[in-house]
Amino acid sequence: MSYWIAVVDDEPLSLTNAKILLRARGMKVSCLRSGKDLLEFLEKNSPDLILLDILMPGMDGFETYRAVRQFEEKNGRTQIPVIFLTGEDNRETERRGLRAGASDFIHKPFDEDVLIKRINNTIVNSKTIESLTEEVTVDKLTGFFNKASGTEKISEKCRNGKGTLMIMDLDNFKLVNDLYGHDMGDRVLVEIADIIRHNVRNGDVISRIGGDEFLGFFSDVTSKEDVRSLVTRLNEEFFAKAENLMGKDHGIPLGISAGCVFVNDGADDFQLLFQFADSSLNRMKLNGKHGYEIYDPEIYERENEDDPDREIVRILKIVSERGEGRGAMFLGQEAFLCNYRFIMRFLQRYNGSANRILFLLSAKEKGVIFSEMVASFGNVLKDTLRKSDLFFQSRPDQFFVMLPQLEKNDTPGVIERIMKAWEKTGFGDRVNIEYATMPVTFCDVDDKGYVREDWDESKR
Repeated sequence: MSYWIAVVDDEPLSLTNAKILLRARGMKVSCLRSGKDLLEFLEKNSPDLILLDILMPGMDGFETYRAVRQFEEKNGRTQIPVIFLTGEDNRETERRGLRAGASDFIHKPFDEDVLIKRINNTIVNSKTIESLTEEVTVDKLTGFFNKASGTEKISEKCRNGKGTLMIMDLDNFKLVNDLYGHDMGDRVLVEIADIIRHNVRNGDVISRIGGDEFLGFFSDVTSKEDVRSLVTRLNEEFFAKAENLMGKDHGIPLGISAGCVFVNDGADDFQLLFQFADSSLNRMKLNGKHGYEIYDPEIYERENEDDPDREIVRILKIVSERGEGRGAMFLGQEAFLCNYRFIMRFLQRYNGSANRILFLLSAKEKGVIFSEMVASFGNVLKDTLRKSDLFFQSRPDQFFVMLPQLEKNDTPGVIERIMKAWEKTGFGDRVNIEYATMPVTFCDVDDKGYVREDWDESKR
């Protein structure tokens, strides 16, 4: 076990015992005497786990724990799992620690087998959560935030700070895929991601929002000169990388076009800012590419005067999905209800077919990080179902799925595909999944216009 453990205890004997036991199992151990020492240690170090004594002078274990979490949040650090140490047999103290968010409790003096087992279990579970979180939030090809998580983080940046919101689009990228193949296209995307990454600073956030589009918030870019310097640098480095990948005679006029809007003293309406940046990007693409355009309110107002042809194009760009829109649509409850009701009206009017599935999840054993398993099942649904399907999380342990234009006899095949994908996650033996299905029929309507339907099959 090549783990790195930070042990925090004001008792020298406890520190010595922990150091001897853990080093005998091949672990690296850092011994600290106070909460203050721990916070100073974390400024330059990231251990795999912290063993934290509760009863310490000055800052006790609970105060230290809160200070550690505040430090991690402020500096964008991943949370380090914490196991509390105590010499008391006090159930209320244990409950308080677990409510605070600690991973476990260990009593002193240590039982070696218990200590090692709990450290191993805690670190393994923590790394599993990190992996699942990364899978949900990170675009695998570029390493940037994906559209959903990136939009959330960038929206928060716009509300709480000032800088530049920028949409970056790769000019003529489709020609790379057409002439050199999709493998080369992926290599180009990886290279441009590295170039962008090397030109960001602390406080900046980048997200991949489409096949060749990126959204960024740059907190230190606050003037036209800053924008010009950044976009020029990105284009120069990108041009050089493209030549290295495809040769100097590749002949594709590659580059980066950027649409920008300045964010001053925070802004509540992220969607409006995004619309301004997108409008600026469109002007850049029409007027020359390989450069930038900064939002100008006067130009924007002139462009959006009442002109039906221009207005419908603008609205279509706003409402259309960016990128490939892979997988089913995972919606919040309100959005799902609106879409569901429209689909039901459409199917009834045109005598269409559909099916609905309710999935109910429950943990098979105690100690399972159930919320993370549920999130993983949600990802399976998104990746496995069709682009025309939609679903929402109706309760913490439930997902409701709508499958338009699907006959009743086709539903078992869909469920089988979902369950096979779920088994591949490795969590199949840790979570029970029950489901019920109900096809859409419009042959039995009551006097108020509601469809009389019953769940007609339930399996495990």
